Amino acid sequence: MATYEVPLIGSKEVAVGTMAFFFEKPAGFSFKPGQFMRFSLIDPPETDAEGDARTFSIASAPYEDELMIATRMRDTAFKRVLKSMVPGDRIVARGPYGSLTLHEDPSRPAVFLTGGIGITPFRSILLQAPRDQLAHHVFLFYSNRRPEDAAFLEELSGLRGRLSRFTFVGAMTDVARSNRNWDGTTGRIDLDVLKDNIGDLSVPVYYVAGPPGMVEGMTKTLSAAGAPDIRVERFAGY
Repeated sequence: MATYEVPLIGSKEVAVGTMAFFFEKPAGFSFKPGQFMRFSLIDPPETDAEGDARTFSIASAPYEDELMIATRMRDTAFKRVLKSMVPGDRIVARGPYGSLTLHEDPSRPAVFLTGGIGITPFRSILLQAPRDQLAHHVFLFYSNRRPEDAAFLEELSGLRGRLSRFTFVGAMTDVARSNRNWDGTTGRIDLDVLKDNIGDLSVPVYYVAGPPGMVEGMTKTLSAAGAPDIRVERFAGY
């Protein structure tokens, strides 16, 4: 797989405790929405037992000019070094890898189920969809504790005006602690929420991404409901 040294363009906070990092896209680089890359620090000033490399989904869409990743900011050497990088600093990127990409048959809806930073591959897929004029009916179920914890929330909910067949369901599990108004779903995304929005659960292709516990729980729920096609990506150790 190809290896690139890519310079940082900039970074910003995209939710409480979550930052996005924007890198220059290598000349001729291409990827499929939903894929990921392996990022390695170059001669970092500090390191720890977790190492100097991490795997991140590509959060930017292929049509966007920059290569963007987003991550929860834990107190590790890798994250401290990444946060301290300034424009022009370089990082090694290998890839792309992965097959969590949209199926081709538009007669089968695509259902994206995610929580927290698991949203990143789906941002790439969903922002590319209007450009590609995809005919799929797409559902996004996005769970967080509070609206301020949800990266890209306004951007993704706003796709309802750009995708003709798009259903967005945001769910907040701890909205009482939020400083923002929330008039969407509260509590966890369960079987009733899925049935109310999708109807026949046996037809779609399901894509589940996020922390392992969330992925396992949602996969069991879908399997018990008779969902025949479930594709997963577990975000561990980020």
